[in-house]
Amino acid sequence: MIKPREKAPELKIELVNGTTWTLSEQSPENFTLLLVYRGKHCPVCKGQLEELQKKIGKFSDRGVNVIAISADTKEIAEETYKEWEINDIPLGYNFSIDEARKWGLFISEGIKQEPKHFVEPGLFLITPDQTMYWESIQSMPFGRPPFNEVLGGIDYILKADYPARGEA
Repeated sequence: MIKPREKAPELKIELVNGTTWTLSEQSPENFTLLLVYRGKHCPVCKGQLEELQKKIGKFSDRGVNVIAISADTKEIAEETYKEWEINDIPLGYNFSIDEARKWGLFISEGIKQEPKHFVEPGLFLITPDQTMYWESIQSMPFGRPPFNEVLGGIDYILKADYPARGEA
């Protein structure tokens, strides 16, 4: 588990647009929002990412760069990108189980139509110097923070110069 105010692990991930995204190379005005989703098999993830698509401009207005990643293969991630309404969200794939564990994420064994193993959801807000600021990690597909609440939190953080909490 990474505590707030600690350095986030380096992350280098391939995107469906054919580029590579590297955390240490990001230079957002305020934060990077890293959203880990379960994969194409998850209807809750589809709803979450399509909601993020509707609000991506609001994150951008606050100086927050957004990326969504999963353990899905390149082929499945490309299908996801084509089938879901998420055109403005950088979409990464092949987030390994070992890497996910470094981020403190839960791993599930698939049931029914799910992959053999996949990563459960997480939302990370990371400062430009790659310091962990805020994290929300789930062991189930349910109970994710609503984006309006995340945006409201970011507004408060920026207005009040509120420090990262949970570091003790």
